[in-house]
Amino acid sequence: MLSNATLSSPALSSTSSPTTPAVVDELVTAHIPLVGHLVREVLARVPSHVDRDDLTSAGLTALVRAAQGFEAERGVPFARYAATRIRGALLDELRGVDWASRSVRRTARGLDETRTRLTQSLGRVPTDAELAAAQGIPVEQVLANREDLARAQVLSLEADDARGSYATELPSAGPTPEQALEHAELLTYLSEAVAELPERLRRVVEGYFLAEQPMAELAAELGVTESRISQLRAEAMVLLRDALNSQLDPALVKAHDRPDGVAARRREAYFAAVAERHAAVARPFVPRVATSA
Repeated sequence: MLSNATLSSPALSSTSSPTTPAVVDELVTAHIPLVGHLVREVLARVPSHVDRDDLTSAGLTALVRAAQGFEAERGVPFARYAATRIRGALLDELRGVDWASRSVRRTARGLDETRTRLTQSLGRVPTDAELAAAQGIPVEQVLANREDLARAQVLSLEADDARGSYATELPSAGPTPEQALEHAELLTYLSEAVAELPERLRRVVEGYFLAEQPMAELAAELGVTESRISQLRAEAMVLLRDALNSQLDPALVKAHDRPDGVAARRREAYFAAVAERHAAVARPFVPRVATSA
């Protein structure tokens, strides 16, 4: 129900058309509760899958358009005029989400009324043949209407049935077996790359990332400044990244500025050590066969 304050809004009692945005805003603001009231009425008569937010959005849009087109001199109260426009918009929204045609719904309503009447007179639920005879249609049409309604039924993914939530039937959001295998391989290469880092770099990576040691503690342990620890960490991260890319996606490895320099040769040696460690781990164990002298 609408409050007296809403019905007695100054905009409603105005005798001039609301041509200014301020008057339109006043009408819309004062009658937002009307939209909620009409949406609740509709939701009480429709299936549970109908979304309240969609109906409210359609109702608010109709309210704004009604305020923009309202002509007070016609003598119709704005609340009544807006309610008509909002109801029409809600019906249009329902038709848009209804997967069954109007003829299917109309036939279903007629069958429901006949079924109710026969149930009362027979004292039991009528058969499809009795329902078709009372309605004056072939029994095949009764069955077809039931199938059309079943196809048009929309169920919530969270609705429970005998098997549980329908959401459990959907594909998993987790990684596929292929993705899980790739991730495991990446972790293997990462652990091997960390193990092959130069001693000081490996200690910084293990201490900072795995043991979660503060930089100050690592600096004191290695006898350097915190700034130097930060530099070592950055150097280690670049080496690890390039080592992984050299094994998994070589095209991503950037060429060294001085390919013939000492730093470039050390880097290539590091990449080779990581590859050798991985090959040694992945190499299957072949037992030696004892031979007689």
